[in-house]
Amino acid sequence: MGVCDAIRQNEPVGEPTDMSAPHLPKVAGIDPMVPVSTHTAAPQEALASAPGAFTQDRLAGWVSDLTTLHELTERLAGTSTLDEALDELLSAGATLVGAGRGLLVLEPADGRGPSRTLGLGLAHSDLGHIETLPRGATAHGRFLDGLPGAEEPLACPDLLADAALDPLCREAAVRLGYAASYTQPLSTPTAGRLGAAVWFYDEPAEPPERRRHLVGVYARYAAEHLARLLELERTRADAAVIAEELLPRRLPRPPGVRLAARHLAAPEGGGDWYDALLLPDSALGLAVGSVGGSGPAAMAATGRLRAGLRAYAVMEGEDPVAVLSDLELLLRLTEPATAATALYAYCEPGRRTIALAGAGHTPPLVTGEQRTEFVETTLSAPLGMLSCWEAPSVEFTLRPGETVLLYTDGLLRRTGETTDRAFARLRSAAAGVPKNMRRDPGTVADHVLRTVLGEGAAGPGAAGCPSDAALLAARFD
Repeated sequence: MGVCDAIRQNEPVGEPTDMSAPHLPKVAGIDPMVPVSTHTAAPQEALASAPGAFTQDRLAGWVSDLTTLHELTERLAGTSTLDEALDELLSAGATLVGAGRGLLVLEPADGRGPSRTLGLGLAHSDLGHIETLPRGATAHGRFLDGLPGAEEPLACPDLLADAALDPLCREAAVRLGYAASYTQPLSTPTAGRLGAAVWFYDEPAEPPERRRHLVGVYARYAAEHLARLLELERTRADAAVIAEELLPRRLPRPPGVRLAARHLAAPEGGGDWYDALLLPDSALGLAVGSVGGSGPAAMAATGRLRAGLRAYAVMEGEDPVAVLSDLELLLRLTEPATAATALYAYCEPGRRTIALAGAGHTPPLVTGEQRTEFVETTLSAPLGMLSCWEAPSVEFTLRPGETVLLYTDGLLRRTGETTDRAFARLRSAAAGVPKNMRRDPGTVADHVLRTVLGEGAAGPGAAGCPSDAALLAARFD
């Protein structure tokens, strides 16, 4: 009976482990016990004639295995993101079992995600074809579904000769050109099932017992590492959701002004924010700000700061200095240890006029077909220090079709350049917006972000950057 048939019928596979085998000291958290492989076993006559040579050969095999595991686990431990770890696991496992191609499916049993499917040496269409196979007919699918008897590694040394193989799986093997497979489940005692890895052979083959043991030890370590990265990624995802909930769900649409906003979140959640609200007499209030630090404390302070500014803007929004003065007092009394900056602008769309004041914040940028320039604002201390340095407000008028960009200093920090060079890059990006894209503030914002930070910076993919960034664009007709 073959290995595949034995596991299908829930029969034990392999021979019992020799409990009397010697143990070497643990290295880098790895269990060093490796069963004696067939190529290191020796007949009794040879053992009697040369016991020293046999022992040295056996020890050399153990040392080699431990060295390999140490190198591979060190490489895996050096990965800091889930995707990096999955790629490393799939590649290292292929090396251990001697396969050229592989498939890894990450699908946590608790259903909280995230889920991934990636391949090694497989095209996107190949992965799609494998994913269409009945889950119950594949070894990794049986494990992911929690079916009985699917908890152990499964070797299928000759798929095409297996009479019990599902016809669709046989068709996939022929189409993709693999003749054998080895499946290694990934699970931990605390997190449960995480996923499964499958490696494919071009010819009928299976890894020897020694290699199976090595990949099993490596998989146990890898599963623990994946569980930690999974929890970290879930925490970051929760922080991103909270950060987005602290921002406006939708922007107002006052006559004469079109608004667009972009927010790039830091991995641990930061304190950059924006806001836009309708005010009496058809006025519009715009604001951006930044709270120092990151994590839950910074996000909580952001929520309180934004709520306070909205209240003061409704009561005295036509006077930006008064709004920020009240906000400064609120911050100093309730959160004296918090550092923050803010910029508030009172807009009259009908006249295309803006009165603004900033507290330690970066100046707005006005861009249009005829000019792109920063608004000259007076210097001001950050919130919490305005009592010793209070700057007056600034008023300016926009031309028809111009867009004003309010942004946080996180956008400048993300460039990795000096402040002067970052400001120059931002101005150049705004000036380079094509004429046919200037009518839509969202398109203007996306173009500026892509130009300043590179491709992919305007979307969720930028979440790996260290700083929050917010950009609010307002186009006046």
